[in-house]
Amino acid sequence: MKILLVRLRLVGDVVFTTPLIRALRRQFPDAHLSYAVEPAAAPVVQGNPHLNEVMVLPQARGLTRIRTDLAAALHVQRQRFDIAIDLHGGPRSAWLTWASRAPKRIGYAIAGRSWMYTTVVARAADLAPRHSVVNQWDLLRPLGIEPGGPADDPVEVPENPAAAAAIVARLRAAGVTDAHTLVVIHVSAGNAFRRWPAPAFEDLVVGLVQRDGQRRVVLTSGPSDADAARRIADAARARLGDQAHAVPECGEFDLAELRALVARASVYIGGDSGPLHVAAATPTPIVALLGPTLTERSRPWRDPRWFAEMVELELPCRPCDQRVCEPGDFRCLTWIKPERVLEATERALAAATQPR
Repeated sequence: MKILLVRLRLVGDVVFTTPLIRALRRQFPDAHLSYAVEPAAAPVVQGNPHLNEVMVLPQARGLTRIRTDLAAALHVQRQRFDIAIDLHGGPRSAWLTWASRAPKRIGYAIAGRSWMYTTVVARAADLAPRHSVVNQWDLLRPLGIEPGGPADDPVEVPENPAAAAAIVARLRAAGVTDAHTLVVIHVSAGNAFRRWPAPAFEDLVVGLVQRDGQRRVVLTSGPSDADAARRIADAARARLGDQAHAVPECGEFDLAELRALVARASVYIGGDSGPLHVAAATPTPIVALLGPTLTERSRPWRDPRWFAEMVELELPCRPCDQRVCEPGDFRCLTWIKPERVLEATERALAAATQPR
């Protein structure tokens, strides 16, 4: 049996599909499993032990996009898949699922695209208090696979050995040793609705270092705001004075390197973005800043034994569709005080000292 999975676009959403990959392998141990993904999220599934093939669909425009999509369609047709599952629901993923010509094509009931599938599954409301992993698992029910839980089927992003070696070398070059407590803070997000203010991050970094001089705080940011980590780190160093070395300059990290970095940290801090869910694939304690999204939907999907604390506010405007901030001040994040995140981090660091 040959099965095609299609999940394009965002890193976090691709991470949320990894429990399904494991479940499919368990249900169909001899199946050939292929996964179609776009370049930004490809490192999430490259090296996944349950997959036989990862197809990376280039992101392009115009005639180049048409040519690459036609080439992908010919490739999947030649593979003669028995089952194709559209885990995304977008126009491109629906078209590729249809183009596979698989006898069984499973996708969400979405106006204008449902005709491309042979089996249509109701899609949960976008703001429903239901985890994204469970929402996607609905697509496996037609195959007789019921949802698993985070303890037995956590998210999975295998560590890349080359990236791990590079991170060890970079930390050593930055003066970070095993004697230090490594704190990783991701300071950016894909949209303004998920970004904690830069001054709050600065206060957090300064507070962490001033409480314990053995801490080393490494800041990271994503392509949506690549300079954010540098700006916040520079501001924090200026305030720390002779303790500025506690915020080392380590450069930028790709996704595989970020995963390796977090695995070596005592705590990861960040908003609801792809890196948070990559971090969830490690046992590293997590402090997550949730703005417009709910814990029930975006909590790290991993073994509950690993520490994870959600920092959020109860507001009548939460959750929202992240298109217009009704109050206008992004209060779901701007009202979260650095002191609250600092105390949550202290709890996470205490958990990090316990045996894993």
